[in-house]
Amino acid sequence: MNQLQGDCSDCFGLCCVALPFAASADFAVNKPAGRPCGNLRTDFACGIHDRLRASGFQGCTVYDCFGAGQQVSQVTFGGTSWRQAPDSAEQMFAVFPVVRQLHELLWYLTEALRLRAAREVHPELRRQRESVEELTRLAPDALLKLDVAAHRQDVNVLLLRTSELVRAAVPGKKKDRRGADLMGARLRGADLRGVSLRGTYLIAADLTGADLRLADLIGADLRDADLAGADLTGCIFLTQPQVNAARGDAATRLPDGLTRPAHWS
Repeated sequence: MNQLQGDCSDCFGLCCVALPFAASADFAVNKPAGRPCGNLRTDFACGIHDRLRASGFQGCTVYDCFGAGQQVSQVTFGGTSWRQAPDSAEQMFAVFPVVRQLHELLWYLTEALRLRAAREVHPELRRQRESVEELTRLAPDALLKLDVAAHRQDVNVLLLRTSELVRAAVPGKKKDRRGADLMGARLRGADLRGVSLRGTYLIAADLTGADLRLADLIGADLRDADLAGADLTGCIFLTQPQVNAARGDAATRLPDGLTRPAHWS
């Protein structure tokens, strides 16, 4: 199992307990932080995992802890669950989102190191990855004192440079749509090659047949975006949860390493 991919079999159901959610299109009920979801079984497995969408828990299908769940469960807390040691529960639940952020940074750094066009910054990326990996091995008290935002900023500088190097393969001046509000935008067949869409709101946008090759999609909100027939070959920093949140079809072309969601037409 990839250490940066969630392995529920080695986790104490942390995302199902530590995190809150509100009744909405994504969740069927309200649940406060620290309270186990009603669907969490005694063995920490989800009782409706094979029918989450049909049961009104679409939000669960687009969440990924990037391996933080098993890290906190098996390493940070040594394999002793919050049920076995109730006094550790509050601290464990507080540590989980911190480690989740660190593992997300590790995922992006690892992804950047796979990009040959960015090899001039690979040494810095490796050093930064080693530094973040060391942080994930800290004791609970130390983890809770971390300034994760500062570490995220250090990583972001390298990811921005990586993005520039990769997108330079697309000729001409590249558009910068970072943080743009494109909710519901009609972008059918749009040429978005090499465009920076970092943190862009693309909720319910029509991207049917759009060309997104080598686009930077880090943090882009793709909930209900229509990617039918779109070409995302070589786009960078696109995660599986982003893909799961979107809509697509058999003609949608995804980057290597990402899988076509079962709910796509």
